[in-house]
Amino acid sequence: QVQLVESGGGLVQPGGSLRLSCAASGRIFSIYGMDWYRQAPGKQRELVAHITSGGSTNYADSVKGRFTISRDNAKNTVYLQMNSLKPEDTAVYYCHAEMAAYSEGRSSIRDYWGQGTQVTVSS
Repeated sequence: QVQLVESGGGLVQPGGSLRLSCAASGRIFSIYGMDWYRQAPGKQRELVAHITSGGSTNYADSVKGRFTISRDNAKNTVYLQMNSLKPEDTAVYYCHAEMAAYSEGRSSIRDYWGQGTQVTVSS
């Protein structure tokens, strides 16, 4: 079974830091773009950061200069280092990846999502 599993969420005070991890597992042939999205209560899911297979990155304006996305291709893992956290960063954070993998009886390229990890920034 191909899956993405996030970890690293939690409760942190404003100004603090957290590091999220997302590991892909299963019969994976290639991982293309990887992303972090977030969804706050009552709001739509939004893209936070994106990284290509070659390491190029882009960020939402709201997190530029505070968040850093990176990946370890040998470990099929993407990270999100979050610094200077603000209460408005509170959300469920989801990992997303486009992968070539064997799943449900066939090989295909498709989108995969993690289950989400809660990040709460509060004093």
